[in-house]
Amino acid sequence: MILRLSRKACVLSGSVRQKSSLATFFDEMGKCLIIKSASTGVFENLALEDWIHDHVDLQNRSILLFWRNSPAVVIGRHQNPWQECNLPLMRRLGIPLARRRSGGGTVFHDLGNINMTFFTSKKKYDRHRNLTVVTDALKQLRPNLDVNATNRFDILLKGHYKISGTAAKLGRTAAYHHCTLLCSVDRPILSSVLKSNNSQVIKSNATPSVPSPVKNLLDVDPSLEINSIMEAVAFQYNKEFGFDSPVITVDPTHESLMPGIHKMAQDLLTWEWVYGKTPKFSVCTSLVVDDVNIQLDMNIKNGVIDSCAIGIPEGWLPLEIVNEFTSTLIGNRYCPHETTVLVAAFMRTHSLTADVAKNIHRLCEGVISVM
Repeated sequence: MILRLSRKACVLSGSVRQKSSLATFFDEMGKCLIIKSASTGVFENLALEDWIHDHVDLQNRSILLFWRNSPAVVIGRHQNPWQECNLPLMRRLGIPLARRRSGGGTVFHDLGNINMTFFTSKKKYDRHRNLTVVTDALKQLRPNLDVNATNRFDILLKGHYKISGTAAKLGRTAAYHHCTLLCSVDRPILSSVLKSNNSQVIKSNATPSVPSPVKNLLDVDPSLEINSIMEAVAFQYNKEFGFDSPVITVDPTHESLMPGIHKMAQDLLTWEWVYGKTPKFSVCTSLVVDDVNIQLDMNIKNGVIDSCAIGIPEGWLPLEIVNEFTSTLIGNRYCPHETTVLVAAFMRTHSLTADVAKNIHRLCEGVISVM
């Protein structure tokens, strides 16, 4: 049972089609589908992408997925979040970090951004054609808009401002290409959270993002509306590929429709995936603690401190205490919360003078400042 809202839109709810999964429904709908996620949760939407890629036969089918997220930062599969993001600010603002399964650079999402995912067989994968759908749709809406795709598969406004970035995942037989579209994103927040304070102290082979000047579409034409843009892209997608698909709204939180999707979303939430999948890196920096210069050198593997060396001026802390402190850190997550807990336990289990306890506490703050 499908609840039809209009000729071009319908909703698939979790209370219907108990006898079959969404994949079976897709099989019944023909060679093309345009769907829109009912969720604004980044982990649910990333799981929806992966579920479609893994469970839907895409050899003779194309799917366009629209999805929007509440504020979140999303890094590429092979990126280093400590290098890409202002993690302390994100923690204070309650903005989650997600790692997607595709490559590419780091992006900020909020409800002023449209995400579009183009699913095809691997043979039909064509990022340039997909981006042409988007730019042609925008030009149909507003003929005076100067928007064009680049050879890097970005979309630029007025030849300079980036309004869309691209990433992709190519499986053995299926593929998806997804892109953003900046409509009315909070640009001050975007700029703040995508600026790491520690990028200069990290040495890594992780894929770096390429900074670009950005602008919102609504900055140049406030009369544009997000829903109208999605409708225009859906229309152009049908036109470009010779389809006649309605837009179907799907709620990715319904396990009965998409068996296994809940676990897929939970897997994307784990520390081991978000942080532990970071390629190994090193931290080399000089910390200034109470006008004392301290050298910190760490190697991080799978998000865990693999080695640690701390150089301090003679007399600031007893050498044996420093050695025990570094030994405490090794083998634990490169994580401010876990480090705080470890140091608190360290101080409880050692007889320390007031001055030594104070310096250990200050040293801990310095180490945490680069996490």
